Amino acid sequence: MKIGIVGINALTQGKANLPDPRIRQLKAMFNSAKEVYIQIDIVSDEGKLFECDGIICPADRKLDLVVADMEFVETRLSRNPLDAERAVLLRFKDQLDREELVCDVALTAEERELVSGYSLLSMRPVYLAQAADLENKDKLLSEAYAHFGYISFFTAGDKDSHAWSLKKGSTAWDAAGAIHTDIQKGFIRAEVVSFKDLIADGSLSKAKSNNHVRLEMKDYPVQDGDYLVIRTNK
Repeated sequence: MKIGIVGINALTQGKANLPDPRIRQLKAMFNSAKEVYIQIDIVSDEGKLFECDGIICPADRKLDLVVADMEFVETRLSRNPLDAERAVLLRFKDQLDREELVCDVALTAEERELVSGYSLLSMRPVYLAQAADLENKDKLLSEAYAHFGYISFFTAGDKDSHAWSLKKGSTAWDAAGAIHTDIQKGFIRAEVVSFKDLIADGSLSKAKSNNHVRLEMKDYPVQDGDYLVIRTNK
């Protein structure tokens, strides 16, 4: 996933691991050969911020986003757009006039499709970081990741202990696809245990004997921290 940054010296453009101490615990439990973290692409190029899944911005720089988006909205309005687009733009303008962000404007599916090509910075989720947040890079990334609506689930074995990213509300079917399309195609069931129960039990076999491992269908909503074993017919 891509995270944009505005005026944050603690983060630099490039790739970074999403910090997650749970992976190390899984590695110890499963004696995995390596740890695999969720990869974050950090983007500071203002011209590419609108391509990101979310933006981290210091709270005192919020107005920078407002001003940039207002310039975009006023330019679009000056081109006499069709009524449907104009109505959405005016709602955006009203929001920005109040120094609030576009991401907080409720849109219908049709309206979202209408403006999907806009390069508005605050159309994507924005995490407004307080001064204290900026002192801890790992905590900042983790809190922004959750704020943007993402969760992490895990797989683990001899090869690796692996964290995977999903949008909150995604299903076991989606999780299977995140691992591999072939796993998704062959999906039968998912064995699921929460990270908390798995660690408390001390092993997967013990979690099974304690009835903490559940068999779930493809529509199961994956929770943050779930450990999954996908059963397939492949």
